[in-house]
Amino acid sequence: MVSFGSHVDFSIPHIKIRNLNKHYAVQGHTVHALKNIDLDEGHIHIHQQDLATLSHAELIQLRQRIGMIFQHFNLMSAKTVYENVALPLKVANYPKQDIEQRVNEVLQLVGLSDKTQHYPSQLSGGQKQRVGIARALVHHPEILLCDEATSALDPESTSVVLSLLKEINQKLGITIVLITHEMQVIREICDQVVVIDAGEIVESGEVWSVFSQPQQSITQELLNLEQLDLPFRLNAVPMQLDTHAIFKIRSTSDAHHPPDLKKTLEHFPQTVHLYQSQVDTIQNHLIGTLVIAVPTQDLEIQSLRQKLKAHVTHVEVLGYARPTH
Repeated sequence: MVSFGSHVDFSIPHIKIRNLNKHYAVQGHTVHALKNIDLDEGHIHIHQQDLATLSHAELIQLRQRIGMIFQHFNLMSAKTVYENVALPLKVANYPKQDIEQRVNEVLQLVGLSDKTQHYPSQLSGGQKQRVGIARALVHHPEILLCDEATSALDPESTSVVLSLLKEINQKLGITIVLITHEMQVIREICDQVVVIDAGEIVESGEVWSVFSQPQQSITQELLNLEQLDLPFRLNAVPMQLDTHAIFKIRSTSDAHHPPDLKKTLEHFPQTVHLYQSQVDTIQNHLIGTLVIAVPTQDLEIQSLRQKLKAHVTHVEVLGYARPTH
């Protein structure tokens, strides 16, 4: 159990969270806070309404506008797909005809119209999660909370669920709050990211920006940016003979205007040896990473850094080595 710091502030469409401080697991607290369960400090505004000022009846009405998707599906095993999805509407005393119409609509949306009379035990993990999504949508929510919604799924099911969530966001205009440790999930469907470490927000911004220039070690660790597979050992200081400086260079550009490598590499007066390269496309941005080795003889590293800043996003000397070519 950890605590949110006393100055946790962030905003997403329709939602603003300020000064949360409560002892919960961080992820669970985010979800509970947005549902206004046991919120004793701080403020949450949804559609400019402070949840702390709402009456019990107003809170119930507001919660119906917030859908929830769980990691382990939370389906009732003795009820059919149709009955699981219909349950929130039955509890709210909707007319039977309205329930039938809405349940059929959301099951068609998630691609399970042919599974209405199946039981959870007859479904795959991905299908169960799609039932959970249909149930979360049945109240016409404006906000969808996804608590590790794909972490229990295989890669194929994860891809299907992420595509569905993206479609829901784009077609229905629903704000999706995704809580996850899976960087690939964030990379695929998110627009904004908030990184929380030990209950404090350590980094936030557009996904492409945070992924291309992670400032904090926890973010770098999550992105596996420091895991290098090089055929030589790095040293902190140059050796006496035949030493090469090992650079990591990262560039970011619009997807339609890839960077000109010639302009980057022409600043190196010596031969450049390439050891790693990678290009990611995130939010219509290209993020390219190079790991290169350059002889240190006559190499003025500080001057070189300044020249490269005009062409690249990040320049780092990882260390020194004696590569064999």
